[in-house]
Amino acid sequence: MSPEFFTSAFNIYLWVMIAMGVVVFISLYFVNAGYGMFLNNRWGKTINNKLAWFLMEFPIFLAMIIIWLASPHRFDIVPMVFLLIFEIHYFQRSIIFPWMLKGKSQMSLAVMFMGIAFNILNAMMQGYWIFFESYNSNYHVFGLSYSDIEWLWSPHFIIGTCIFLFGFIVNLRSDYIIRHLRKDENDTKHYLPSGFLFEYVTSANYLGELLEWLGFAILTWSLPGLVFFWWTFANLVPRAHNIYKRYQAEFPEEMKAKHLKRVFPFIY
Repeated sequence: MSPEFFTSAFNIYLWVMIAMGVVVFISLYFVNAGYGMFLNNRWGKTINNKLAWFLMEFPIFLAMIIIWLASPHRFDIVPMVFLLIFEIHYFQRSIIFPWMLKGKSQMSLAVMFMGIAFNILNAMMQGYWIFFESYNSNYHVFGLSYSDIEWLWSPHFIIGTCIFLFGFIVNLRSDYIIRHLRKDENDTKHYLPSGFLFEYVTSANYLGELLEWLGFAILTWSLPGLVFFWWTFANLVPRAHNIYKRYQAEFPEEMKAKHLKRVFPFIY
């Protein structure tokens, strides 16, 4: 089959992913995914939260490496840098984050398998674009392609990388605060996070992740990167809204006094 066929099929795939993201965005304002504070029996069987996070996130970490190894462009510097940046997040999310979680929480198997499915689809989207399709379609931005090392000092790469790293730090710090809200393994109470960006929003950890993938979309300057950001937005913004409403019900006085937003400081 010709490169044009694969380019056409890949573009259709991207638009299908965008449309699915719209459905997810709307649905999650009415349905709470079965993990964390919204876990309930309606989501079916559950497994240990630590194991679930590992099984859900590790496939994308591994799949991106496999796609990279399969590419004839695997030794080009720019795609390798993209891979490193991408894998920084998923190494932390799959290898470090799960085993630092406290308590004896569970995750729905249904949620875990949906997460695995999306992560594999996303690996195909990001990895195929970076290591194959961008070369097949002779992709250029400001006269540069992924084979040009000059990409690494272009404005969009520098700005995008700074946004990604800032978001990564926000995500790490916010997760640390959430992890230390409970006193010990037997504490199952909910607490309103405070400190750092939790002084402005109730879901600072989601803000960090949104910034990461916005930065990745900018530094790769790609539609697949933007689609990933859209999916992150579609998943996390409705959940941040539902968390906000839950906190309003559980901590009405504190929420009223602090004038917190959901995920974007001073905005929403």
